[in-house]
Amino acid sequence: MFVVTQFIGLYVIHSDPFHIRTEVNGTTQIISNPSLSWIEPPEVKEESDFGIYLGSIIFAFIFAIVLLFLLIRFKIDVILRVWFFIVVIIALSLSLTAIFPEFIYKINPIIYFIIPIAIAIPLAFIKIFRRNFIVHNITELLIYPGIAAVFVPILNLWSIIILLLIISVYDIWAVWHSGIMQRMAKYQINKLKVFSGFFVPYLSKKVRLQLNKMKKSRLKKKKIKVNIAILGGGDVVFPLITSGVMFSLKSKFPEGVPFLPQFGFHNIPVGIGPAIFVIAGATLGLALLFAFSEKKKFYPAMPFITAGIFLGLILSYLIF
Repeated sequence: MFVVTQFIGLYVIHSDPFHIRTEVNGTTQIISNPSLSWIEPPEVKEESDFGIYLGSIIFAFIFAIVLLFLLIRFKIDVILRVWFFIVVIIALSLSLTAIFPEFIYKINPIIYFIIPIAIAIPLAFIKIFRRNFIVHNITELLIYPGIAAVFVPILNLWSIIILLLIISVYDIWAVWHSGIMQRMAKYQINKLKVFSGFFVPYLSKKVRLQLNKMKKSRLKKKKIKVNIAILGGGDVVFPLITSGVMFSLKSKFPEGVPFLPQFGFHNIPVGIGPAIFVIAGATLGLALLFAFSEKKKFYPAMPFITAGIFLGLILSYLIF
């Protein structure tokens, strides 16, 4: 699911839901999608803008974490559910807009706007208020590509590297030192019945053997303790944003991004090849964490994923 989400994300970023190709006076032009003008990321005009937007992202991230912690601390479930519900609708709508063919816009712009929302709202309702783990995981495949599409245009190579390092340090602190991440995850799953990330329930081998020996009539009355494997949404979206940045920079730097020429390092390659190397590195880091981690323990995934991403960047630099 992690890998599939990464490639769906690259497709959504490439399709760019915020812009539409249309014919104006017989020529094909790219115009802003009027239905998404309210959430379209700002245009980067100067190199210094990337630093400003990075600061804004970090501030927004801190604000969101503090707000989420306060809402959990005072158990304001209604606001949390509404918050998740709105975010899910927006993210799903962005991904679905990118997936739908643009000729629908030429036929009827209103239908082009309504269809993604009409699909997103019932899926978000089931996900947030009905707790179906199949719908939950299917929607997760499309939520993070939609979120990434908003952030990729306002980040460059340096800002995403800094962001990855900050998030990795925070992840270590939140899981291994303060325990905030565990408390938030348990509250979301047990009390709020909502979780931002992949959520896979499974039975241990011992329990499966016991169930096989029981009659169906007894199974209906028996409560079964189910284990769950979870992967937080941040662990999925940040490598996707990184690969999206490497992929999208191709249009701005066809020959590669200038990188420390004073130290003999030439342009870092960009495009689909380096983006795939980023995905491969992130997947390797996550796979190693899964291989060596212990059950019933929480681990900060971002340090391992970030290390894999950096390895992917280094290999793409050496190969391409």
